[in-house]
Amino acid sequence: MAEPLDIDPRIERARTLPSRVYHDPDVHYAVCERVLARSWQLVGDAGWLKAPGHVVPLTLLEGSLDEPLVLTRANDGEARCLSNVCTHRGMLVVEGEGHVQSLRCRYHGRRFELDGSFRSMPEFEGVEGFPSPADDLRRLPLHAWGPLLFASLDPMCDFEAWIRPIRERVDWLRAERFVPWPDHSQDYLVGANWALYCDNYLEGFHVPYVHAASLGGKLDYDAYATELFEWSNVQIGVAAPGQPAFHLPEGHPDEGKRIAAWYFWLFPNLMLNFYPWGVSVNVVEPVGPTRTRVLFRSWVRDPSSIGTSAGSDLHRVEMEDEEIVEGVQRGVRSRLYDRGRYSPRREQGPHHFHRLLARALEP
Repeated sequence: MAEPLDIDPRIERARTLPSRVYHDPDVHYAVCERVLARSWQLVGDAGWLKAPGHVVPLTLLEGSLDEPLVLTRANDGEARCLSNVCTHRGMLVVEGEGHVQSLRCRYHGRRFELDGSFRSMPEFEGVEGFPSPADDLRRLPLHAWGPLLFASLDPMCDFEAWIRPIRERVDWLRAERFVPWPDHSQDYLVGANWALYCDNYLEGFHVPYVHAASLGGKLDYDAYATELFEWSNVQIGVAAPGQPAFHLPEGHPDEGKRIAAWYFWLFPNLMLNFYPWGVSVNVVEPVGPTRTRVLFRSWVRDPSSIGTSAGSDLHRVEMEDEEIVEGVQRGVRSRLYDRGRYSPRREQGPHHFHRLLARALEP
């Protein structure tokens, strides 16, 4: 990138991201290499790998990182995330989900154990210094929270530091017991930059204007608040009078409040939305400078709350948001616009995101 993004730490005098961030191919490339490749990313459902020998190949952030990975569960019972690229000539090792005793590249027969370590290679007699650790499949750090598995190619932060605000607020819900809800899971393709989508998510400022019919009656806008953490933030949606709310345990940080929803954002592109019925997970995947794929995945905690609490009409809210961010995408290409200002009361979330993004993109 040609110049620093320069986001003032004081929101009262800060200016928003330069408009080029939302459409410049060079910025998009820098985001892929300096942000996405160094972040924690959702790689699967913890329930996918139950039996030893189960393998599931995946592509990490298809359209941006395009990194071939494979999830495995070895005989020791441990789940692992490995590079899915053979250390001989770069062929994909696992080409489909299944149950195996070891991993074998079908190109030249190189074999690996399910933990990624090199096992054997035909016709390599006489090769000096072989095998070496470089012949093992690269192993990525893999962590679970609730029903979710996370991995990173080269993490810029500690996983526990990243996930801690989630644990402190919602671990009492026992999310590992939530049940997948495929009927409430969907992918959306949005004609806008991924950061614009995050900007929109990170403030409740637009709720009474954009979501008056879908969310306005379920949340108390005056009580809507944002809390910032090192690598994440949470928007706290207080239930409007007469609307469903969580029954919080004694000593909870929000004890005494009628919480309709917690909207957690974790840097750079993950959203975990907790409602009385369960959780909606949104992964915001850049597929180009002005194109974004958003994955909606849902898990149910209390089926009786479906249809009554906040978050019950996610598709409508998504359509309302898409219309807005696609309009903003057209606007930020204007030669007459570059940067705006923040509302200190309502836009702490975007300001926090922009500061983290600017820091990660520093040369």
